[in-house]
Amino acid sequence: MNIRFLKWLKWEFWPFWFFYIPLYIKFLYLSLKVRSMAFFTASNPLMELGGFSSYSKYNVLKHISKEYLPKTHLIKDPNVQKVMDAMVDESINFPFILKPDRGERGFGVEKVDNKQALEKYFSSNVGITDIILQEYIAYDLELGIMYSRKASEKTGLISSVVVKEFLTVRGDGKQSLGVIIESDERAKFYVDSLRDIYKAEWNDILDLDDKKQLVAIGNHCRGTMFLDGNHLINKQLLEVFDKISIPIPGYHFGRFDLRVSTLEDLYLGKNIKIMELNGAASEPAHIY
Repeated sequence: MNIRFLKWLKWEFWPFWFFYIPLYIKFLYLSLKVRSMAFFTASNPLMELGGFSSYSKYNVLKHISKEYLPKTHLIKDPNVQKVMDAMVDESINFPFILKPDRGERGFGVEKVDNKQALEKYFSSNVGITDIILQEYIAYDLELGIMYSRKASEKTGLISSVVVKEFLTVRGDGKQSLGVIIESDERAKFYVDSLRDIYKAEWNDILDLDDKKQLVAIGNHCRGTMFLDGNHLINKQLLEVFDKISIPIPGYHFGRFDLRVSTLEDLYLGKNIKIMELNGAASEPAHIY
């Protein structure tokens, strides 16, 4: 069956604007009520437009305690040599993450494994003016935690936890990687982009029960599955994110995208690395 047709049978692939129709109506109502179409920007004075669009990710990250941050560096007017120089200055090794300082929905976010991949990144992402070089964190768990807090209060609310499951296939010792991807229940929806990424390995046979993670970036558009993790919400988790959030000036609503070594460490507030902090446009991603 045609892949495009199959996508229409799965609502997770429907256009995102379709699901926002009720929100558009509510937005117009609230705008009329308060006589401002920019009322939501008050939620995060730290961020341009409250973090709704085109805000500086680096400007937000630099206000988070270094305890919770990967090594992160902003490069203006970037090129290959500037990135290589920054790697030395910041003691960041391959692999690392590159992402535009201002960008949406995973655009231009890549894990860079070597210099050849770095050169390819710039040839494929022409026109990016400011870029973030970020240490790659290889922790097993990637989560999105939706947190909000009224400015007048000392504790907040966690309304959503999403657990990100990376697109992975398993070998059978007989079929090639390409055949496995094309027949996999989920990977087949991303076959065009995966064929480009793995063209050198497309015909390689995967060993029996050999697992291969196909993507390193936790975006739905790359094939990552978003799972409901709301059962992880408890008082202990809220205390951790109150501690992380309250010191951030002018930040009251959004989603922390992070990696953590284990659930035990998450509740202890240890080994947490925040890769991105989103603002007013954040979604409770567990709904997907």
